[in-house]
Amino acid sequence: MNFSISGKPRGLVLSIWLTASCATIPLALFLASSPAHALSEIKREDLPSPVTPPPDGDMSPPGSTVPMPGPLGTTPPAASQPTPSDEPEQTEPKGPADDGGMANPHVDPDAPVPEVVYDLAKLPEPVRRMHDLIVEACKSGDIERLRPLIGTGDIMTQLSLGDMEGDPIAFLKGLSGDTEGQEILAILEEVLNAGYVHVDAGTPQDLYVWPYFFALPLDKLDARQRVELFKIVTASDYDNMKQFGAYIFYRVGITPTGQWTFFVAGD
Repeated sequence: MNFSISGKPRGLVLSIWLTASCATIPLALFLASSPAHALSEIKREDLPSPVTPPPDGDMSPPGSTVPMPGPLGTTPPAASQPTPSDEPEQTEPKGPADDGGMANPHVDPDAPVPEVVYDLAKLPEPVRRMHDLIVEACKSGDIERLRPLIGTGDIMTQLSLGDMEGDPIAFLKGLSGDTEGQEILAILEEVLNAGYVHVDAGTPQDLYVWPYFFALPLDKLDARQRVELFKIVTASDYDNMKQFGAYIFYRVGITPTGQWTFFVAGD
């Protein structure tokens, strides 16, 4: 397979089985069973299941993550409340920050098509700075340069639609077809070289997203836009995604304040 960053097709075929049997074989189940060494075999994951907060009687040791209590007036039975000596120690979660589902494409075919923008000068300064820092890190070929941009804790960039444990840079290297993560850097740079859209402006979900295909119905792309799409995915990927109903390859989200919210693929 040929990999190219200049727009020529590269072997990034999404392993999406969109046949009549997909109603009984979840996409994530199939993909989870495939190795994550070639870009054409990168896992596509479902959003993690909601976590039920523990009861108000949580007695976690100091320094542990304490979930928010339940609604007022809902006190669990005394027998179900753990004692300090029985409750296991809690540790800070290592998974990605919850973006409220913003990383998932939900394109309304009847909604007005958002404006596609290419001019980076129109971005708010914090967004443009983060965009440029990510691209600069990609061009360096050193994936470690993404580490300070990804961050840690509650503001860590979401790198997976499912649970992610361990070191984020090691995780990205595991997605790449090479051992140094340079292939995933190439994809990240190519995504950020595409046009972008500004979605949910003025709401808590206000976000700048690359590439713009994230927010456009694929059947409404014109010939020029399809050429731009084929710089990132193959024609076969495009056909599969049309059956799925949305662009589900890698996308990047940055908030108006410059927080790199996600870099994920999947549905």
